[in-house]
Amino acid sequence: MDKPKNQLVTEKSIRLLQQNQYTFKVDSKLTKTEMKSWIEKFFDVEVEGINSSRIKNKSKKPRNKLKLNTYKKMIIKLRKKYFIPLFLNQT
Repeated sequence: MDKPKNQLVTEKSIRLLQQNQYTFKVDSKLTKTEMKSWIEKFFDVEVEGINSSRIKNKSKKPRNKLKLNTYKKMIIKLRKKYFIPLFLNQT
């Protein structure tokens, strides 16, 4: 199973930290159930829900037929009493 590639830090992801939601960039083949089990085992937390979306990189040259790299973004919502210390959200 592939693990999350990295944490996404954007204005929206920082706002979501206040709602106990964490954003990760993951491999596009990773499923929600695999991600949920990995997060729960690795961080020792309980996941309430997961939202995912596929993101395509924008090509600067529309005529160029190069393969576009896509990735998947997952937003993980944890139960109330849990947090991931990596993100420094201790509300």
